[in-house]
Amino acid sequence: MTDTTVKNNETTQKESDESTAKGDIKHIGYAGLIARRFFRQRSAVVGLIILLVLVFFALFGANIGKWAYDDPDFLALSAGPSASHWLGTDSGGSDLYAMVVRGLGKSLMIGIITSVATMAIASLLGTAISFFGGWVERVGMWLLDMLLVVPSFLLIAMIVRTANATTGWIWLIIGLTAFGWVGYARIIRTLTLSLRERDYVKAARFMGVGSFKIIVRHLMPNLASMIIINTVLGVVGAVNSETALSYLGLGVKAPDVSLGSVLQSGAVSMQTAPWLLVFPSIALVLLTFSMQLIGDGLRDALDPNSRASGTVSA
Repeated sequence: MTDTTVKNNETTQKESDESTAKGDIKHIGYAGLIARRFFRQRSAVVGLIILLVLVFFALFGANIGKWAYDDPDFLALSAGPSASHWLGTDSGGSDLYAMVVRGLGKSLMIGIITSVATMAIASLLGTAISFFGGWVERVGMWLLDMLLVVPSFLLIAMIVRTANATTGWIWLIIGLTAFGWVGYARIIRTLTLSLRERDYVKAARFMGVGSFKIIVRHLMPNLASMIIINTVLGVVGAVNSETALSYLGLGVKAPDVSLGSVLQSGAVSMQTAPWLLVFPSIALVLLTFSMQLIGDGLRDALDPNSRASGTVSA
């Protein structure tokens, strides 16, 4: 090794030490690391962009359009797409663009609220059933098994059918949440069986920490990755359930609209006015597709063994 090489290495090491002393090295937190892994995946970024565009239209699309969803144009009944009605109108003269925007926002709201509430209940009860064990676990598992065989779709339809048009979507959220948490709770209960035997849980019990605090502060955070992923994917399931119920006339009721109710009205006149079915279907497919891509991206970002981990550089 020449003297010049030795001097260059010494200079580089000296500069590195000086940079470290000055605090030039960036320290990446856990959230930043997950974000880098997520945005490294092109499919996840595409899904996020699609979702943001859909959310933008759901929030501000009504201000862009010329017509309101509840303001029919009786001079344009079942009219095709035009400069006045961008996506056409239905048999009652309602603007399809305004209906899709309104329906997209309503379906998104129902899906997000239902998914968050479902996972919150499932996380709390699933960890509690496993944490306490004994007769609490036996009774809890019996309750979960009983709820799994209940015809939830039929009961939700009966609950929503008796509600009026104003509160129908609220009862739909209550019904979907009341029966949607059971399957997730069983999964979380199984994962908690190993966590409850960890040393930090035993230490917290020995120190007299309350059971509720142990569940919330120690057990649930260790299941955060699975809870986050299932919450995102749960939006897709909730939107699909809402769409199916509304399509059958058992969900969101007129004068309000959702993607399911728009699809229901479009299916009747599919041969004479295909745009009534095509455009709402595209919005529904884009919504479910984007959420699926985001869920897959989060799964890879939260998994340290996935190929999305890569090499993190400052």
